Amino acid sequence: MARAIWSGSISFGLVNVPVKGYTAVRDHEVSFHQLEKGTGSRIRYRKVSEKTGKEVDADHIELGYEIRKGEYVTFDKSEVDDLRPESTRAIEVSDFVPLEDIDPIYYERTYWLAPADESAAKAYQLLLAAMEERQRVGIGSVVMRNKQYLTAIRPLDGVLAMSTMRFADEVVPQSKVDELPSRRSKPDPKSVKLATQIVDSLTADWDPEKYEDTYTKELRKLIKRKDKGEAIVVEEKSEPKAKVIDLMEALEASVSAAKSARKPKSAARTKRAAKRPSARKTADRKPARKSA
Repeated sequence: MARAIWSGSISFGLVNVPVKGYTAVRDHEVSFHQLEKGTGSRIRYRKVSEKTGKEVDADHIELGYEIRKGEYVTFDKSEVDDLRPESTRAIEVSDFVPLEDIDPIYYERTYWLAPADESAAKAYQLLLAAMEERQRVGIGSVVMRNKQYLTAIRPLDGVLAMSTMRFADEVVPQSKVDELPSRRSKPDPKSVKLATQIVDSLTADWDPEKYEDTYTKELRKLIKRKDKGEAIVVEEKSEPKAKVIDLMEALEASVSAAKSARKPKSAARTKRAAKRPSARKTADRKPARKSA
């Protein structure tokens, strides 16, 4: 049974919706420990003074913010903890904005929101229905684990979801990245036509189940093989040399490859369609006369 990681309420206008938050995503990263070769002993990190080279106890460590090279403003951990906001139990929706207006760059982590109890179900369903009807996202803020987050409450697959978001000044503006093109050039119309054909040929419905983390899967297989005592031979991979290909040539080859990949499906559909009599022919076909 899932355990709620946050409980509180959503308020919009004078309506209050008690909810509980459950994590909606999980990582499947494989974690390793560092061991000493030969002994298998764990490698530990210790807090050591740069000046003396000796280990320092936690009671003798303070926090420092570097204001100039080598100069710090120092704090006790308790002083910083006192500044941290307390966890809030309410998300006050200040705005409802169109879902498509929010760029994915702002999203961080998503949580499922469930009614806190049976008495909250009616208000929960009301908020869900209203946002689905208008395709709007409720924007507010919440404090979890002593950190304040901008949040988006949104309808997702028939329930409410809460996504923590980045504030505007946490997103790096394009002007700060010199390598980005400063102005757009107009591509050749023929190139655009070929490129759009490639896009069209690869167009599909969004199905997250078709994508998988192949690296993690292979890594887990490797761990199992080593655990069984199998010898693992790692082949050195040579870096492929970059080929200089004419853009138009590459586009034309890509379109041809895409068409070839789609042909079997199209042919199968055509074959199935040919076997089925058309609706018109079936309707026009008269029953055979019975002999007298």
